[in-house]
Amino acid sequence: MDIEYSEYGNDFLTLIDEDGEEFELEHLDTFEMNDELYMAFVPADDDVDSDDYGVILLKAIEEDDETLLAEIEDEEEEQAAYELFLSRVPEDFFEDDEFEGDD
Repeated sequence: MDIEYSEYGNDFLTLIDEDGEEFELEHLDTFEMNDELYMAFVPADDDVDSDDYGVILLKAIEEDDETLLAEIEDEEEEQAAYELFLSRVPEDFFEDDEFEGDD
């Protein structure tokens, strides 16, 4: 996925997937786990009540001297990253049930 910073500011990214489709994400957190870098996002365009709305975790990978964001393919790695993300957010972060995460 290619990263383009949105006109909304540094907390929003426009990602372009392998099919050339663009979508906006709001950046929530960046953290390290096992010497790897992960980023947590929520869709910027979706309604919070949408079934597709939830926390999206992507892994930063280096390819050809370029940082790319990739889906986490290993289910155990994704679960561990999600649990680490949850441990980093304030207790009242999910109070309004805005973010439910993808399980």
